Amino acid sequence: MIPVVTPAEMAIIDEEASEPIHVLIERAGSAVAWHARKMLKGTYGKRVAIIAGKGNNGADGIEAAKCLQRWGVKVNVIQADDDKAKVHGCDLLIDAAVGTGLKRPYYAPDFSGPILSVDIPSGICGLTGEGQGKPFTAKATITFQALKPGHLLADGPFHAGSIKIADIGLDVSTTRTFVLERSDATKILNTMNDREHKWTSACWVIGGSEGMNGAPLLSSQAALRSGSGYVRVSTPGGQGEVPSEIVGFDIPTEDWENHVIKSDFERFKAVVVGPGLGKTETARKAVINLLSAIHIPTVVDADALYAIGQQNLNPSGFGEHIVLTPHDAEYKYLTGHKPATNRVLDVCETAAKLNTVILLKGPTTIVSHPDGRCLLVNNGDQRLATAGTGDVLSGVIAGLLARGVSPFEAAACGAWIHAEAANNCLAEGMIASDIIRVLPEVLNAANVG
Repeated sequence: MIPVVTPAEMAIIDEEASEPIHVLIERAGSAVAWHARKMLKGTYGKRVAIIAGKGNNGADGIEAAKCLQRWGVKVNVIQADDDKAKVHGCDLLIDAAVGTGLKRPYYAPDFSGPILSVDIPSGICGLTGEGQGKPFTAKATITFQALKPGHLLADGPFHAGSIKIADIGLDVSTTRTFVLERSDATKILNTMNDREHKWTSACWVIGGSEGMNGAPLLSSQAALRSGSGYVRVSTPGGQGEVPSEIVGFDIPTEDWENHVIKSDFERFKAVVVGPGLGKTETARKAVINLLSAIHIPTVVDADALYAIGQQNLNPSGFGEHIVLTPHDAEYKYLTGHKPATNRVLDVCETAAKLNTVILLKGPTTIVSHPDGRCLLVNNGDQRLATAGTGDVLSGVIAGLLARGVSPFEAAACGAWIHAEAANNCLAEGMIASDIIRVLPEVLNAANVG
């Protein structure tokens, strides 16, 4: 896992370091210089401009200048507050103007060549990733010891380029926020329980309504492909034909939650509720009654999230066996507001308040546990902005839950698998069911590391 710390947290880590600040700056500057040398593909006859601010970010840039000069590179150091300075006639621009200490909009000078940003492109907020002014758009960014939220959120990924994390000897072991990597997904998948028979990993998907019966079927198929040995699907009032591998189970239109609870419900290891369910008063009441009565690991998605929000209910008693999977609009149902600019902190606070695992979908998906742990998943792309992909994600998470993966890890690993499967589809023309078809390939590849 890659640690992620906020600028404020990194400032404290700097202060508590065992080495003095000038040693840390020397290490950081050396790391910047070596990365610049790599980008330059040598030093002979090369010219570098460095825009240096007044803080530690600028000090890192000046230290890099010393290293580059010793190697024979011609270096021009430009002060960040020199509004008249122009950058031209160089092979590389090193941006050490502001870094994560952005307090006001920054306007980068025009430059058409490659840019290496120190810590984060100047003009990008290290906490939220939002651009202020005219930020640099770097070819590469070198940061120290850990990623910052701004590298992953909002405008950050579009400005940072490729990111290199340099180890300068700081202790970031206290962080509770990490980016999930392939090796982490492999480790989680290797904790799954073996299937002795189909009922040891059974999953029940409840959703669908008139004109929306496809949503629970997508979830059901994804659950079956992701680990569940038996999948039952139910739509209030009945559903149409279901795929042969999935078992249809009729439930009534009214009070369907009681019919579910009084059935063989205890045999199931995971539940999905919400895809295509509809926003009727009957559906809202049924969802609340069901979630209040069961303690099976449950994925709550789509219209079930609306049901929670519309009841004006504080579901703090639901527990961490429940995974809420909103996108931004559904998050507003739950909280009364869209995600704050500091998305990570906002989701962590909401997870603690509601005492549930929350997965906030987005270009970087945020998964937070009520105890403050947070995992970020950023391997997806625009292909996931397609109808039905959220239903597939719910099914993937449920399949992992059915095999005994904890709700927090199932949500994060499920998001990683879901994105990786989309990455294995064609860049154009992908639909949600394409993701389901490649799930076995992704799961098998991840299982072997």
